[in-house]
Amino acid sequence: MSDDDHAHDGSDGRDHGHDGHDHHTHDDHHAHDLDTLGYAVVTVSSSRTHDDDPAGDAIEAAVADAGDETVVREIVADDFDGVQATVNRLIGRDDVDCVVTTGGTGVTPDDVTVEAATPLFDKELPGFGELFRALSREEIGTMVVGTRATAGVSDGVPVFCLPGSENAARLGSEAIIVEEAGHLAGLARRE
Repeated sequence: MSDDDHAHDGSDGRDHGHDGHDHHTHDDHHAHDLDTLGYAVVTVSSSRTHDDDPAGDAIEAAVADAGDETVVREIVADDFDGVQATVNRLIGRDDVDCVVTTGGTGVTPDDVTVEAATPLFDKELPGFGELFRALSREEIGTMVVGTRATAGVSDGVPVFCLPGSENAARLGSEAIIVEEAGHLAGLARRE
């Protein structure tokens, strides 16, 4: 072989910028994904009931359409301690692989979901809020600056905090959460 034949195969003894790690395929990257997830859906509202919860209904429908299960659904008032205690309790349940809250992510004084949930996060997932706002902009324009949708991982459980509107809950759960929760939960629990 000529020198040109060895120019890029690494056999010339020079470092070609490879880090020496096995580069896994896309399928290997998903080897730890959870196949079926148990979701906890929490509606943060002082006015909603189980019979009148369109945002919670939209999340539950997205979960079911993805082949997963909503194992618990709760409504909690717009109260910092109540929201934090509820999310923390649900994270600790063996049958909950992902927690999704809806409501309390805006800028009014009683919007406390973000403040209550984020101290529980071991790791934040800023890409969730960024992607959610990018997708939402198509529907609501610059009003998207008023949403503080966020996500993180707590004790190996992804936690997603969505706005309380039905459209926002549907968009976030269908376009992002059900697509990524199994992957994130699997990675977060990897030994």
